[in-house]
Amino acid sequence: MPETQQQIQLARRPEGVPVHDDFRFETISVPEPKDGEVLVKTLYVSVDPYMRGRMQDTKSYVEPFALNEALTGGVIAEVISDGAKLKKGDVVIGTLAWQEYSAVSESALRKVDTGIAPAQAYLGILGLTGLTAYFGLLDIGRPKKGETVVVSGVAGAVGSAVGQIAKIKGAKVVGIAGSDEKISYLKNELQFDEAINYKTAEDIQKALAHACPDGVDVYFDNVGGPISDAVMNLLNDFARIPVCGAISSYNAKSEAD
Repeated sequence: MPETQQQIQLARRPEGVPVHDDFRFETISVPEPKDGEVLVKTLYVSVDPYMRGRMQDTKSYVEPFALNEALTGGVIAEVISDGAKLKKGDVVIGTLAWQEYSAVSESALRKVDTGIAPAQAYLGILGLTGLTAYFGLLDIGRPKKGETVVVSGVAGAVGSAVGQIAKIKGAKVVGIAGSDEKISYLKNELQFDEAINYKTAEDIQKALAHACPDGVDVYFDNVGGPISDAVMNLLNDFARIPVCGAISSYNAKSEAD
């Protein structure tokens, strides 16, 4: 067992798009677990859009990251010391620091079953992003067979799951993404009905109108901004809009950006 480890800290609050100097690798000691704790080794770290907001010192639904301290988020880890409930070799999930080893209360960890899915799936389709897609679409969007569902940010972890669930429900799915490679993946592998590259479309409003001749019944909004403005013009009566995120503005320096 090493005596020291690497930890990723927030060195300064980003202005606009985060850059390398906003973060710092720090060498710290590997902790000793106390009573009720186990030592775990980080296997996978989830990098999620909501974390960008936590880098700002603003009031929100979750406390901002502290400067010169470790970033934290969803982590899959392996237990490397026996506890009362968890045993060495168990694979667990928890909200942990971005570092190689952590001493964590057993009550803050949940064992995952790698026999039914790879460990990393619990940070994706079986984790926060999968649950967001499932409940956001089915509880708020409530797509019906034959309806048109538009998903922005559709190539991401949440958006791609939303589109696939909508297809299972028999809806027509139109995705909006930002590269030809993503468009090809959405149409050829995920079998979405239409996909629009907003970066190359000459007129996003016309492109959406062409893809949605019957209007839009459900808009799963991951991005906000001009793309969402364009979708709003096509909403049918009684359309539903699960608002999941506004990633188009997360790096804005002011309200005018």
